[in-house]
Amino acid sequence: MHLASFSLRGLALAGSLAVAVSSAAFAIGDESDETKPPPKTETTTKCTNGKVWDTKRKECVVAKKSSFNDDDLYKAAREFAYAGQYDIALTVLQLARDQNDPRILNYLGYANRKAGRMELGMSYYRKALQADANYVLARSYMGQALVEQGDVQAARVQLVEIRDRGGEQTWAHRSLLKALNGYRTY
Repeated sequence: MHLASFSLRGLALAGSLAVAVSSAAFAIGDESDETKPPPKTETTTKCTNGKVWDTKRKECVVAKKSSFNDDDLYKAAREFAYAGQYDIALTVLQLARDQNDPRILNYLGYANRKAGRMELGMSYYRKALQADANYVLARSYMGQALVEQGDVQAARVQLVEIRDRGGEQTWAHRSLLKALNGYRTY
């Protein structure tokens, strides 16, 4: 019994070490990993009232379909979402021309989930994965939502899917793994 208890403590220590190493890797990050949180830009550091930084004009402007392409709108909405400004992120995402872009659908899911609209968020994650089954960030966020809902087994399925689709070394995989290990994530 004493040996079994020692082994369990050893496993717990090994698990803690793995999380620490994973956290260190997360902190260092891979600059080419597009699944990791975005850096803060002028959009959330200088702009107010939901305005978006216009790099050409070098000022904060009201986002409009005609003035930004979908990539710019996606990046701004993603930044708003990570900054906890979910309704502003949703407003910006609605301006995207391609509402079937898996990135747009994923962040519609993320912002709605984080704003407390879990089922609506889950529906957007499913749509994102219908558009691109290999989109590991949508799988990660869906998995994190499943953990929040207490469906750990379904979340583990998403973790395996991320791994099997080549995403094991991404922030998306590490973030879902941390959520499964009881840590607060995105």
